[in-house]
Amino acid sequence: MGATDTATTSAMINGGVSQPLNTMEKLGKALFFDTNLSTPKGQSCAVCHGPEAGWTGPLSEINAHGAVYEGAKHNRFGNRKPPSSAYATPSPVFHMTSPGEFMGGNFWDGRATGEILGNPAADQAQGPFLNPLEQANPNMQVICQRIKQSRFAEELVGESYAALFAQVFGPGSFDCRPRNLQATYDYVGLAIAAYEGSSEVNAYSAKFDAWQAGMVELTEQEMMGWQLFNGKALCSVCHLTTPGPNGEPPLFTDFRYHNLGVPKNPENPFYTQHKKFNPDGENWIDPGLAGFLETRPEYQEFAEQNYGKHRTPTLRNADLRPDETFVKAFMHNGVFKSLEEVVAFYNSRDTGMWPPPEVDQNLSPLLGDLGLSAQEQAALVAFMKTLNDGFMSE
Repeated sequence: MGATDTATTSAMINGGVSQPLNTMEKLGKALFFDTNLSTPKGQSCAVCHGPEAGWTGPLSEINAHGAVYEGAKHNRFGNRKPPSSAYATPSPVFHMTSPGEFMGGNFWDGRATGEILGNPAADQAQGPFLNPLEQANPNMQVICQRIKQSRFAEELVGESYAALFAQVFGPGSFDCRPRNLQATYDYVGLAIAAYEGSSEVNAYSAKFDAWQAGMVELTEQEMMGWQLFNGKALCSVCHLTTPGPNGEPPLFTDFRYHNLGVPKNPENPFYTQHKKFNPDGENWIDPGLAGFLETRPEYQEFAEQNYGKHRTPTLRNADLRPDETFVKAFMHNGVFKSLEEVVAFYNSRDTGMWPPPEVDQNLSPLLGDLGLSAQEQAALVAFMKTLNDGFMSE
């Protein structure tokens, strides 16, 4: 996707109203939406994480098929659907909770651990800039120079990148010299994570939040869905509905890893990538968490029991989209195209109605034959739609 003009971008992400961001969040916002920071120029973080689509893939036609977005270089694709960048910052640093059981981190496979910068979202923010299948910069020096040359921050928030860095991290903190380059790049990750943790991204403005605050009532169907979510449908076992440790609203994730038995998405463009990036071609199987564990000597012994597992996503904004005709993609590979299809799969995975799992080991026993009626499935969907932000601003 090519660069859009700054006025159009600013209107899209501000809705014509200035947002109460602090200086660090403003810096992160500029970095997040700046299309000058890829090689070649033209791809910002928002190309894959559009606010209008719940901070995930913003192009309906892509979501309707392979669901994986093209990188800055023509015909280069990653291997998974973009996860939401909203509600990602509360994820804890990746750790083992018991032998072979893991929690936290970012990306579908947990490889952005938070061990480097103390925040998985900050570690994650550094990844795409250097990924040859995404923003494709060859090294940190190129990224630093692109930031130095860009005027996007001035146009978006009224101050230069250098001025914003100085205010947030100290005078001279934006420094592309080799001895300070890593520190500068770490500041980039921290700033983007700060924006992703802001109230502009994590708004907690859904109908569910208004209901929890006693401002509105759920409909009879939505209430039925809420009860099923916490009961017969077993959704809340992984998509937790309990408040956070400091009373924060529920995030609808356990930050843990599960294999749901999702079928392959045959339209995933990664299958046809050059052998340099995908030596297995059409035979590639997504290892999920196991792929990351295999890179860590202290965790390698646990890889097999985590083969095919992916991190539980938040359900906040799961159905947020610009209009009713817009297609959203679901699961790590985007194989499902509606909440209705997701719920149907959870309800009947083990009944022979679906293609085989991409990975048929380590399957979660919590779904597959739930015995939900059509009315109950519709109620679950109705409830999950109450998790879309924007209700309290309508």
